[in-house]
Amino acid sequence: MLVNLDLHIHSKYSMAVSADMQLPEIAREAARKGVKIVATGDCLHPLWLDAIKKLPKDDGLFLQGDTYFVLSVEVEDKSRVHHLIFLPDTAQAEQLQEAFAPHCANLSSDGRPRLHLNGCEIADYVLEAGGLLGPAHAFTPWTGIFAYFGSIAECYQEKAQQIRFIELGLSADTDYADRIADLSTRTFLSNSDAHSPRSNKLAREFNQMELASFSYQDLILAIRREGGRRIVKNVGLFPEEGKYNRTACTRCYRQYSQAQKDEFMGRCPDCAGRIKIGVVDRVNLLADYEEPVHPLHRPPYLHIIPLAEIIALALGHKSVTTAGVQKSWSELTGSLTEIEVLMQADLAELKADPRVIEAIQNFRMGRVKVQPGGGGKYGVVGLAQAAGVEGKKDGQRSLFDF
Repeated sequence: MLVNLDLHIHSKYSMAVSADMQLPEIAREAARKGVKIVATGDCLHPLWLDAIKKLPKDDGLFLQGDTYFVLSVEVEDKSRVHHLIFLPDTAQAEQLQEAFAPHCANLSSDGRPRLHLNGCEIADYVLEAGGLLGPAHAFTPWTGIFAYFGSIAECYQEKAQQIRFIELGLSADTDYADRIADLSTRTFLSNSDAHSPRSNKLAREFNQMELASFSYQDLILAIRREGGRRIVKNVGLFPEEGKYNRTACTRCYRQYSQAQKDEFMGRCPDCAGRIKIGVVDRVNLLADYEEPVHPLHRPPYLHIIPLAEIIALALGHKSVTTAGVQKSWSELTGSLTEIEVLMQADLAELKADPRVIEAIQNFRMGRVKVQPGGGGKYGVVGLAQAAGVEGKKDGQRSLFDF
């Protein structure tokens, strides 16, 4: 069976996260989105773990309503690199709590704990507990593995061969990562890293997997590509929409080339802010290939735009939270999930403003233009207003390519 999964989110116990990120709200919004399995996030936080323990357990997953949760946590190592961890049971979460406690000052105060350990040491503890781990948002210039290391082995040392996945992050996709030969054996995950249950945040990126059952074992087998389980599609934002896609000033967001960054010694000549290297330029520095070389096991990557953003563009609203956008979103998802509306539904049967229907059609046809983001500012997505308008030329041309 095909299952949609978002395997990286945060709870209300992480810094800068909405107070609405609680299990019932996450489960409800995931179901409306069309995602069946969601990571818990923050499972080492004592209060969040207590809340998870109250849920019925089913084959290594935890059930809230119609949504399954898998135990997960993101941790930061002493180099500032973030790691995504999956665990089979609360007993293993408690084992990691105990193991990490001497190396962490904020285990009980932040759902994303900072550890005074390197990547190899963290991997050793996680693997001993029967868990699985890999780099979170691997290309992010502040906390991704490739911000500080040139390879998986540099970070995880002798544990590198046991790193079976990397998370791409919002500013990268499969075409970016598959220019690096070292990553060809790893599974790629595309997750939301959501800090809010809003429809344009939760599952804005997700994975579609072939599973035999709703179980922790099947999920891990899919990540490992074993037993007939596998990821069949990565789904996510256009990477240019990510806020670290291009090299840019972190204060005024003016964008620069890599050569200009070096010429200005990393300081913006306009405002003296710090110029941070973007994912595009970092990949160019690390790349073994001019063009991506996809291994046979690599699934296709489908670029999407959250439905609320499409509606806002169609209606001319500046925010996805306006009453008009929310009303249209609720009407469209009354009997369908958001993923069904975006990818599968017969547009002739949808009840919505004609402008919204046309915008969904333009999205499906690949009539998308993106003004790239950088320096911490998201890119800006635009849709063609008339059929036949030339859209995005590179990458995915149409949803019907899939």
